[in-house]
Amino acid sequence: MEKADWYESWFSSPYYKILYQNRDELEAQAFVEKLLVYLNPPQNCKMLDIACGEGRFAIQLAEHGYDITGIDLSHQSIEKAKASEDEHLHFYVHDMRLPFYINYFDYAFNFFTSFGYFAHDRDHLLAAKSFAASLKKHGYLIIDYLNKDFITQTMTCEDTINRGSYSFHIKRSIENNHFVKKIHFVDADSKPRSYTETVAAFALSDFIRMFKAAGLALIATFGDYNLSSYHPTDSPRMVMIFKKQ
Repeated sequence: MEKADWYESWFSSPYYKILYQNRDELEAQAFVEKLLVYLNPPQNCKMLDIACGEGRFAIQLAEHGYDITGIDLSHQSIEKAKASEDEHLHFYVHDMRLPFYINYFDYAFNFFTSFGYFAHDRDHLLAAKSFAASLKKHGYLIIDYLNKDFITQTMTCEDTINRGSYSFHIKRSIENNHFVKKIHFVDADSKPRSYTETVAAFALSDFIRMFKAAGLALIATFGDYNLSSYHPTDSPRMVMIFKKQ
C-alpha cells in the first residue's frame, strides 16, 4: 500500500488537534472579519475555502450571507464539516492540485499556511493554476502564508510542548528550502510516535512568480492578521491578495 503524504496522515491524526488545541481561535475569526471589511464582497457572491479543514471559517463566511464551498483532502474533516451544510454551504473532498468548478467563484481563500505542502514545485504550480481556474475573470484569491525571512530569524530549533498527559518534543530546521518540523511523543498506550510537517520556504517573490504563471496579479500584501503593512523581515505573515486577469 502506498504511504500517505505527511499532510494526509498528520492532519487526520487525533494528535494534531491535541498539539494545536491552544491556537487563538478568536484572533483567527477576527482576521476573517477584518478581511471581509477590507474586501467588501457583494452579497450572494460565491466563495471557495481551499483546504477548509472541518469548515470553521467556511461556516463563518456563510454566516455573512455568502454562498460558500469548502474543499479539503481529508475525508474525516469533510465528514465533520458536512454536518453544517445547508443550501448556501457545501463541502467536498478534493485535492487542491486538481481543477474544481471552473470560472465559478468570485473569491477564493487559502487560510493559515495551507499551501506549500508538496515536495515538488510542479505540484505547487498545479495548485496555483487550479486556484486561478476556479475564479471568474477579475475574481480575487486571498492567501495567508508564513513570512520566510521572519520565521528564519525567529525560529526556535528545539522545544517541548506539554498538552495534558502528552509531551510533544519538536525539532525545527530548514532542509531543501522547506521548513521542517519533526514531532516526537508517546501516545496513551506508551507507543512512541513521530510525525513530520514540511512547508516550502516561499518568499513573496516566489508567490508572485507562481501565480503570475497562473494568470493572477498581486494587488496587495499585509503583514499580520490585523492587516498591518507588510515588512519583508519584520512581518510574521504574508497575507496576499491576487486578482485574476
